[in-house]
Amino acid sequence: MNILQLNSSARRVQDGQGSYSTRLATELVAGLQAANSQSKLTVRDLGLNPHPAMDEAALGALFTPADKRSAEQAERVAANDALIDELFAADAIVIATPMINFGVPTQLKNWIDAVARAGTTFKYGATGPVGQVTGKKVYIVSASGGVHRGQVTDGVTPYLRTVLGFLGMTEVEFIYAEGLAMGPDAEAAGVAAARAQIAELLGGVTA
Repeated sequence: MNILQLNSSARRVQDGQGSYSTRLATELVAGLQAANSQSKLTVRDLGLNPHPAMDEAALGALFTPADKRSAEQAERVAANDALIDELFAADAIVIATPMINFGVPTQLKNWIDAVARAGTTFKYGATGPVGQVTGKKVYIVSASGGVHRGQVTDGVTPYLRTVLGFLGMTEVEFIYAEGLAMGPDAEAAGVAAARAQIAELLGGVTA
């Protein structure tokens, strides 16, 4: 089993403190590894090493034939290719994302823009787009200061379900850590609820 962990919080984790989404995702990954002793883990920290935004230079590189690209264009396409290769190689993908202004952070959006490539991770057929990234299990750890699940203010869940499904990843589980900025009691309850969800999911993995 190849596991890809994507951390997207701008907050670091030090001495057991810092980003809740990253810490909880790491706990989930540890459980997946315990259940699969031969697993291989790749961690890409998009907060520590952010991928550049999809700007005019990136689009120019992608739409330039490979044999006509400048060195800079070739380097930019290669950086996107590396992310796509990691995605295809993974059997399980664990995405750690805080909610930023009701949506995913820029760091994660830039990764999505890099891996969503027509003709590679999705194709257009006679009846519309067909995702090419299939056979993956995706776990998303979503952390938020308030409580948004099932509300119109949750822009994380529908967006990620849509874009991942578009690419072919339809087996998606969400773990929610909510109310983290609503006082110590709410914070503790939100973390405990997320850990309970992780334990339940891992119980299904190890059963």
